[in-house]
Amino acid sequence: EVQLVESGGGLVQPGGSLRLSCVASGFTFNNQIMRWARQAPGKGLEWVSTIYAGGSAYYADSVKGRFTISRDNAKNTLYLQLNSLKTEDTAMYYCVKGIYTYNERGQGTQVTVSS
Repeated sequence: EVQLVESGGGLVQPGGSLRLSCVASGFTFNNQIMRWARQAPGKGLEWVSTIYAGGSAYYADSVKGRFTISRDNAKNTLYLQLNSLKTEDTAMYYCVKGIYTYNERGQGTQVTVSS
C-alpha cells in the first residue's frame, strides 16, 4: 500500500521559510518521479514542482527561484524548501507519487503565510 506522510507546515510571516518533508512507503521510492502540489482555499490542485529519479527538478513559474525540491533516497523522503514566502503561497501542500494524476498523494500539510 502506498503511503505518503507530509509534515513541516505551519504559520509563517511573509518573507519567511519552511521546509516540508514527505516520508514515502509501499513502493520503490528511489526510481519514482515525485511531485509537490498545493491547493489554496476554494481552488483546485496546482502543480508546484517535480523531481525525477536522477534529481532533475522543475518548478511552476509562481515558485521558481523561491522553492527547492529535493529527495533523500536512502530515507525514502521528499523535501520542499520554501523561501521568501508570500501570502499567495497559503495552501495545503501535498506530496504526490507519479507524474500523470494526483490520485496517489498524502493527507497534506498546511502552510499559512500571514502577518
